[in-house]
Amino acid sequence: MERKRIAIVGGGITGLSAAYYLQKEINDKKLPYEIKLIESGNRLGGKIKTLKQNGFTIEQGPDSLLARKQPALKLTKELGLEERVIHNGTGQSFMLMKRKLYQMPKEAFMGIPKTAKSIRSTKLISTTGKLRAMMEPFIPKGKKDGDQSLGEFFRRRFGDELLVNQVDSLLSGIHSGDIDRMSLKATYPMFHKLEQEYGSVMKGLRKTMPSPKKNASSKPASVFFSYEGGLGTLVERLEEELEEDNVQLNTSVDHIEKKENGYHLLLSDGTVYKADAVISTTPHSAVPRMFSQYDFFKVFNHVPSVSTANVVLAFDQSALKKDIDGTGFLVSRNSDYRITACTWTHKKWPNTAPEGKALLRCYVGRPGDEEIVDLSDDEITDIVLKDLRKVMKIKGKPEFTVITRWKNGRPQYHVGHVERLAEVRANMESHLPGVYLAGASYEGGGIPDCIEQGEQAVTNVLEFLK
Repeated sequence: MERKRIAIVGGGITGLSAAYYLQKEINDKKLPYEIKLIESGNRLGGKIKTLKQNGFTIEQGPDSLLARKQPALKLTKELGLEERVIHNGTGQSFMLMKRKLYQMPKEAFMGIPKTAKSIRSTKLISTTGKLRAMMEPFIPKGKKDGDQSLGEFFRRRFGDELLVNQVDSLLSGIHSGDIDRMSLKATYPMFHKLEQEYGSVMKGLRKTMPSPKKNASSKPASVFFSYEGGLGTLVERLEEELEEDNVQLNTSVDHIEKKENGYHLLLSDGTVYKADAVISTTPHSAVPRMFSQYDFFKVFNHVPSVSTANVVLAFDQSALKKDIDGTGFLVSRNSDYRITACTWTHKKWPNTAPEGKALLRCYVGRPGDEEIVDLSDDEITDIVLKDLRKVMKIKGKPEFTVITRWKNGRPQYHVGHVERLAEVRANMESHLPGVYLAGASYEGGGIPDCIEQGEQAVTNVLEFLK
């Protein structure tokens, strides 16, 4: 029997997950298939990038995984990494507003209050703003169908002040997006579902996410986890699992042509890889070029991506003259700062810094301020230090700085994203059977979301080939 070939384009966490699960299915079931993961760069892992320097463990991309999302936990278990899992040091987080740090209110989920007490206790909004937010249980349901922006939804339910001062920085900060353009349906459909089912987001959160029972001797459960040695451990383990012949680095896919017997992938080294099925995990911006003969992909040319950078600064602990008991802060969008958040990494992840050292990680770049990413390392460092010194007493300069730029690295799910993607997929089913899209550009940009999409793409390919 002739072996069927499957191409996976892109070696980020989505492509790696797809290759792992596909290889596992092929070996376990003795399927007559072979795979080829094709990556344009010289390394696998995409935005997961862990650097070891001077005894520090530095994450140049994401720094953790959400413990409540199952795909990452499942993969961790399958790879035998359970004993290497570490949980973050839990602690107070803050919101920086007008040069003052305010504790993030308790009894809230992602900044969304679950109780009236949470609203009353917050110092981020005025009495008038609190009264408006506490009306949320009495606000009628919105439209059942269609899409709307996160800003429109939360402004209608809680009022403008709570949205701007408490919710915006957290929800839009995760995606480096504009809350008034971000799709509710594509990013946080659970909030719409709670409104429709319970008539109130606050009531729905209390019903579906009850507060844990108080126990004076126990700490709050960790929301995030990573691995000893950083998130790069996950990539290294996946690489170990993949058979060497299944991976091709330093090779980009210039064009994909549909033929009678499958697909021809024209590679940058001048060769052609013939495949019966294709999983594309590249950013959406690369898809119209690879499939230039299909106009329905041109919609991706109008899907924006935001450029960001993370700035890691290492200090001797003595340099931080005003220590703060917490794990970091977000920056309110109505404040005059260019950093969008800061993590006190040595407190959130105590194993990342040597004894007596401190590690801070700041983020820059957002819609309307993307040009900061193009500045020099020295200029970015000066801007970050200037902002930090408005909040913290820092003596001298950092021992070293690591700046990582992600140009056009954050795809934006604007209103209508789900419908646009559904239309593209419908066209693909008709014109490109056996080709599947997966990754951060489509159905969730978090690592667990990408792992899940990679696994789903494998299910789709196996069903197609069968």
